[in-house]
Amino acid sequence: MSGWLLLAAAAVAGLGVWLWLRARSARQESGLPAGRIAYVDTGAWNRCERPLFSRRYRLTGRPDYIVHSAEGDIIPVEVKTGASPRQPYAAHVLQLAAYCLLVAEQEGRQPPYGIVKYPASAFEVPYTPELQADLLATLEAMRCALDAADVEPNHDDPRRCGGCGYREECEHSLA
Repeated sequence: MSGWLLLAAAAVAGLGVWLWLRARSARQESGLPAGRIAYVDTGAWNRCERPLFSRRYRLTGRPDYIVHSAEGDIIPVEVKTGASPRQPYAAHVLQLAAYCLLVAEQEGRQPPYGIVKYPASAFEVPYTPELQADLLATLEAMRCALDAADVEPNHDDPRRCGGCGYREECEHSLA
């Protein structure tokens, strides 16, 4: 009987090691840093998943994840679908910078970096004073454009106009 108990204990231990290795592999593939996941945007609108908000910067957002790293840092993570670029897209970097700004406002300490995760790659984007300045300048330009009477289109791609809800009324429509 003790042989069966020993065999069962070995099987359970083997299963535990296998599950641990599988979870570690899945975590590495996810692009998430080691640490405790403190926030997940599931798309639900509930008390636990409220968007981050900054009254100072008049900005709100919902990162896909916020991870409290083993080093004690707070890391926002934005997950993107579609093709994996060689470098993160500038718009994605600015979106991630906005999440870094919101985390800094909410937590009282600045994340050293954020992560943009594509299906086949992940990029650690340092949250530098230069990136923050670029974000704030972009936000100001966007706010000025909202106040402008007429804004020129910022592209020359007819496909973008084709999906726009204002294309019928727009004098600048390329579609």
